[in-house]
Amino acid sequence: MPETPQASGADLARQALAAARANAHNTPTPQAKKTRPTIRPHRGERSDPTGLAGILSKLTAEQGWNNNLDGGSILDQWATLCPQYVGLVQAVAYDDERGRLDLRPGSHAYAAQLRLLGGQLAKQINDKMGQPIVRTIRVLPVGNIDTSPAPAAATVPDLEAPVRTREDGCPGYQDTRAIVLEHRPEPPPVDPYVEEVMRRQEAALRANRQPETEHREAVWAEADTPSVPAAGSVEESLARARAYARQTRAGRAPRRAFDVA
Repeated sequence: MPETPQASGADLARQALAAARANAHNTPTPQAKKTRPTIRPHRGERSDPTGLAGILSKLTAEQGWNNNLDGGSILDQWATLCPQYVGLVQAVAYDDERGRLDLRPGSHAYAAQLRLLGGQLAKQINDKMGQPIVRTIRVLPVGNIDTSPAPAAATVPDLEAPVRTREDGCPGYQDTRAIVLEHRPEPPPVDPYVEEVMRRQEAALRANRQPETEHREAVWAEADTPSVPAAGSVEESLARARAYARQTRAGRAPRRAFDVA
């Protein structure tokens, strides 16, 4: 029996290529997957719209308008920020660039206390101001403390403004009111017959109206008087049926209307 010759490497390569081509013709080409474009967050530019508060804050920082504002607040609010030193230590000046607060003690004892507790005092002021504005405290030489109270604001007398009416209003109000009255729609016409009927009805009610006391007593009397149903009516039949049921439950024989022979 003759032996079947085995395929060499080149033949195997040709067979594999032919099989791949045949498989490629029968296999559908996969469609490319559509990808959505990635939306990157916009970080913002100088040309973007900005709120009024942001514009004012930026302009204040660029122009340096906020310099020494915190210092003025500290000096004005010294009695509120450090009530334990009122009349004993005076806030003299504040350096905005260095964050330094200058204090003048009234005695050497308070001068030593400020040197020892300067950090705690700065923390107390920053906590009440809501921002770290005081970084260091400089203790000045002992001197006289200005304890004179701040001048009170001039009180404005409470003047009662005159009452404005339609006649003495401003010219703009007068012009607007005139335009509104000119273009005001006319009320719908009323039927003379209906108007006459309503007038007669009101007059009759006013003429025949009972006094309040009489009307009230009549209503009470009507409520207290039991109503008697008319003979042969449904209400009379129901009343007789209820009476018969009550007599039956009580064990009494009802009275017959007609004796049966």
